[in-house]
Amino acid sequence: MDKKELRRSLLKKRQSLSSEAHQHQSLQICQNLKDAQLFINAKLILAYFSTRQEPDLSSLFALPKHWGFPRCVSTDLCWHEWSLNNSLPLQKGAFGILEPHPNSPLIQSDAVDLILLPAVACDRQGYRLGYGGGFYDRLLSSPPWNQKATIGIVFDFAHLPALPKDPWDQRLQAVCTESGLFSC
Repeated sequence: MDKKELRRSLLKKRQSLSSEAHQHQSLQICQNLKDAQLFINAKLILAYFSTRQEPDLSSLFALPKHWGFPRCVSTDLCWHEWSLNNSLPLQKGAFGILEPHPNSPLIQSDAVDLILLPAVACDRQGYRLGYGGGFYDRLLSSPPWNQKATIGIVFDFAHLPALPKDPWDQRLQAVCTESGLFSC
């Protein structure tokens, strides 16, 4: 199965999750992250706002960490600080995903300790299947970002033995599902 077919199949399966299952599995993923040493040691964490039935990490955002979220600017991701008591409102970006306000403080790569990446699927080797835009592969291939700790976030059914790969695909350090955190 090629990436496009696999993506379509997995997104359909994810959309079919009941709201109760989605919430329960998302909370379990959050608990597994809270128990992970990479997460415990991190001060500034880059994350995402859940869309399209992605695992919801919002229960983590009240923890005493500094959080950054992406804003799509052309073909790149621009990272901004955000907290629950932020005075600047979130807004919908080009893909309908919530993003920090453009005037929110920018985050420089040297301040980042951990990146939590949304994915359609991840495999046991740490490769990730995204939505096809290449935003995260471009980010992780650039020198200021390619040494950052990375964890792909997926539900168990999307943690696969292997994914089709392209030369530009970037590997992650770990994958977190509702069953646990798996080093790659």
